[in-house]
Amino acid sequence: MMTRREFGRTTLAGLTLPAITGRGAGAAPVGGVRLGVQTYSFRELPRPAGGDAVDVVIGAMKACGIDECELWSPQVEPGPPAAGGQASPEARQRAREDLRRWRLSTPASHFAGIRQRFQAAGQTVYAYNLSFNDSFTDEEIDRGFDQAKAIGAEVITASTTLSVARRLVPFAERHRMPVAMHNHSRVDDPNEFATPASFTTALAMSPFFRVNLDIGHFTAANFDALAFLREHHDRVTNLHLKDRKRSQGDNVPWGTGDTPIREVLAWLKQRQSPVRAYIEYEYTGEKGAVDEVRACMAYATRALS
Repeated sequence: MMTRREFGRTTLAGLTLPAITGRGAGAAPVGGVRLGVQTYSFRELPRPAGGDAVDVVIGAMKACGIDECELWSPQVEPGPPAAGGQASPEARQRAREDLRRWRLSTPASHFAGIRQRFQAAGQTVYAYNLSFNDSFTDEEIDRGFDQAKAIGAEVITASTTLSVARRLVPFAERHRMPVAMHNHSRVDDPNEFATPASFTTALAMSPFFRVNLDIGHFTAANFDALAFLREHHDRVTNLHLKDRKRSQGDNVPWGTGDTPIREVLAWLKQRQSPVRAYIEYEYTGEKGAVDEVRACMAYATRALS
């Protein structure tokens, strides 16, 4: 197992680390707005046996004409996401321990290689989506920051909780790397990121904390995504674009729900805002992930034309 110092030396020897903020080298903006994809959108695509899903993601992005992304960590890490309740508690625990060993022992060169694979395809990983939870050890958290830097990400995004966010403060500040909190719509749990107040609490914890605003979930929780963006845009790294109905409604095809996708894109265009706008395909489509993401990209492009 590599120590953090050994990992850090190999990372620094081979990489120029990203700045805390900046636009990066990704796609030419559409109407001044940087469009991209949360690669979770391609979760249904099969991955090669025994390998990661990085090349699958790269191919899907090419097919959609997208060259900037927020990379979902299970597509980098070994094996598919856990099978939920289908696996026994013992099997889930073994899988969790195996994942921890992989995170702590995999060298920096592996993650630098992932960065190089995206670069060779003309693509940029702006954010690494690593969702810290209570099961993470401190060493695992620390290594996650190193890995995100090696991949070339400027930001870590995390579906996490307020209690875990407090644990992240010293790591974000030591690594000088922003962590953007992602929201869902569970307003019944005060530990979840779901309300404007939960974001306000996190932003007060550290100057390195940011918001990864999911405008669909925010709408489903009956909050105003555009108003929040106007007020807090300087602490927002990227948006997740999806369409949901209000009052905990379903994910639906774009243009059939209550989420102000067009209005948000128009505001970003008017402001020439550096906030990224990333497609996250979550509704049940009929054409498959690549075609559905391509349709969402066309919707966003039309809205910005």
